[in-house]
Amino acid sequence: MVILMEKTHIDLIIQKQREYFRDGNTLPVKFRIEMLKKLKEAIKKYEAEIEEALKRDLGKSGFESYMCEVGMALSEISYMIGHVKSFAKRRRVATPVAQFAAKSYVKASPYGNTLIMSPWNYPFLLTVGPLANAIAAGNTAVVKPSAYSPATSAVVDKIISECFEKNYIAVVLGGRKENAELLDKKFDFVFFTGSTNVGKEVLRHTAEHLTPVVLELGGKSPCIVDETAKISLAAKRIVFGKYLNCGQTCVAPDYVLCHREIKDQLIKEIIDQINKQYGDNAFENKDYGKIINEKHFDRIAGLIDENKVVYGGKINRETLQIEPTVMAEVSFDDAVMQEEIFGPIMPVIAYDNFDDVIKTLSGKPKPLAFYLFSENKDRINYTVESCAFGGGCINDTIIHLATSEMGFGGVGESGMGSYHGKAGFDAFSHLKSIVDKKTFMDLPMRYQPYNRSIYRKLLRMFLK
Repeated sequence: MVILMEKTHIDLIIQKQREYFRDGNTLPVKFRIEMLKKLKEAIKKYEAEIEEALKRDLGKSGFESYMCEVGMALSEISYMIGHVKSFAKRRRVATPVAQFAAKSYVKASPYGNTLIMSPWNYPFLLTVGPLANAIAAGNTAVVKPSAYSPATSAVVDKIISECFEKNYIAVVLGGRKENAELLDKKFDFVFFTGSTNVGKEVLRHTAEHLTPVVLELGGKSPCIVDETAKISLAAKRIVFGKYLNCGQTCVAPDYVLCHREIKDQLIKEIIDQINKQYGDNAFENKDYGKIINEKHFDRIAGLIDENKVVYGGKINRETLQIEPTVMAEVSFDDAVMQEEIFGPIMPVIAYDNFDDVIKTLSGKPKPLAFYLFSENKDRINYTVESCAFGGGCINDTIIHLATSEMGFGGVGESGMGSYHGKAGFDAFSHLKSIVDKKTFMDLPMRYQPYNRSIYRKLLRMFLK
């Protein structure tokens, strides 16, 4: 009986949202802007509660919570508020002479009732960011935050429930059962952020309804440091990107490939940077977070090969903390290289020939991110041109996702589609192509009978 009631509740939410959308409530741009401003003010109002929730779920400090979640969410909302008018306008395009007299334009149209499924590693940002895009594009939305970050999910529910009626934006809490139930429903668009394995399930379910989907997944994102790189700066930026959020970042450099000549120097600089950024004992650093739960803690701890650890390696199961760890003399056959680490373990693999590295990476699944530290412009250009990946940085890590001016997304095994800024608005929109044909004249050449030679000549003149 309880299951039946829950299903009825979800069905009712979807039905009400469809009716709300069909009535045209979300179409006016003024309404969308008002809703975005309402969401922005609510986030500011509950900023302290959001940070406290992130502390409980992931051990994040207030500074990191604002830098990587709250602040970036507010930035995305502000961007959409400032640009939604232009994004929603008709865009004129050229009309072929053969279609004279007419004008042509493209018009962004909301999909309708959307589903947003967010992950636990950045549970606030990766819920609110896509939601801002959905609102700006004129959709309704059902939001399903992760059960692994319950404190943040509760705050998200509180904010959204205070801002919006459920027939416009609704939150569904719960775990796998609720996820499966939602995926069995027909939505007009689904946005999913999470693991590759779950992404495959999402795609299977959405295929049943031919529902368009954006998948933001992950993978083993490589970080190459060649012999021309500025080693100390590279180490500083790699440590920042790798151990941020205890390595639980989808675009964290998963492993480091460095030229054999600079391996020892790079490892020394990496260790120095860990000590500078996290202290001699990271467990005593109040700003150092924790692994999300015991399941992931045990999985990550099991990837540590004590014989290859050159720094760190300590674990504390009571606090779900794992030291920033560096492993050397690693090969692609080691256990740590068989799956996405998603934790504070940095394997370092030495190479002798740069071209061989690129060939090796080309045969592996396409990563979400790719990082190269080099001062060799030809090598940089060759890598960007020849390697397939979602996005990345030259001489830095992870910051490519911190802008609304570029789309962010994966390719192949690391996902499909992108969002942030204009790309996010477009992701939640269908772009209608319209030809507005004039009625004061009608060229006769397209109509039968096709037996006039002058029409054939005109046709070949226009279409060639």
